[in-house]
Amino acid sequence: MDIGVVLQNDPPALRVVELAKRAEAAGFSHVWTFDSHVLWQEPFVIYSKILDETERVIVGPMVTNPGTRDWTVTASLFATLNEMYGNRTVCGIGRGDSALRVLGLPPQSLSQLRECVEVIQALGNGRAATVRGREIQFAWAPDSRLEVWVAAYGPKALQLTGEVGDGYILQLADPDIAEWMITAVRKAASLKGRDPDAIKFCVAAPAYVGDDLAHQRDQTRWFGGMVGNHVADIVARYGGSGAVPQALTDYIKAREGYDYAEHGRAGNTHTAFVPDEVVDRFCVLGPVDNHVKRLQELRDLGVDQFAVYLQHDDKEQTLAAYGEHIIPAFG
Repeated sequence: MDIGVVLQNDPPALRVVELAKRAEAAGFSHVWTFDSHVLWQEPFVIYSKILDETERVIVGPMVTNPGTRDWTVTASLFATLNEMYGNRTVCGIGRGDSALRVLGLPPQSLSQLRECVEVIQALGNGRAATVRGREIQFAWAPDSRLEVWVAAYGPKALQLTGEVGDGYILQLADPDIAEWMITAVRKAASLKGRDPDAIKFCVAAPAYVGDDLAHQRDQTRWFGGMVGNHVADIVARYGGSGAVPQALTDYIKAREGYDYAEHGRAGNTHTAFVPDEVVDRFCVLGPVDNHVKRLQELRDLGVDQFAVYLQHDDKEQTLAAYGEHIIPAFG
């Protein structure tokens, strides 16, 4: 199983580059970042610098969306980086949350997401795509290779992922929920006539190595709020119909809203509704043995990559602990 890391594009940008270099030295396979250009800095500029100063890591957004850039621009960004640095990019994508909502726009529809995925897949892999009724192709990028991994929670988004995605991103590390979601994606792939084993599965969640569990929970409670914000849309549409696991819907009943000014940040003030039990289930906390055990559970479910959200106050120590103890345990 690969181990990746997820960073925020907080200034100074060169600090993000430095953390990416440390991650590569520690053995991490991927460096992901958020893609929300109002809340944080523009990721593709930073990706170019990361790729220039590393040799092996694969970079990409967790996640981009169909709404903030023209789809052909997004594909061109990936294809250009691939030409420059040898196919070391991956495209994580979803309907869009913070990047669109801070602009006063709603997330994109699933039909828009599906079409966007197919366009980026084609153009990013040197093929022609039909865009607004016109066939286009990057004649300059015949050797570009790009996988598109879809982030999803809801039943229709999971179905879409199984039907068109090269990979699936689940943003929480609860093995029971992961098993439910992965099964849904595999079922959709099989019904579409695709090989479900060809889809790559990535679980992404905050990880914090250490012994002060109370402090770690406080530093990562924001994640339960972020997940709850996504799930709230699903509950609004489907209610308590079982469209997603009950463990995802029960805890947000006390949710009173969401402030994007504190999106994805440790210590935010609007996630008090997230109980310790949810933090422990969604995140990976505690000493090294806790992390190894949880990652083994995820690997046994078929997870190909665990991506460490590194949004807390002890980034370097967690990177080092993963490099010294946890990554070696997974080869």
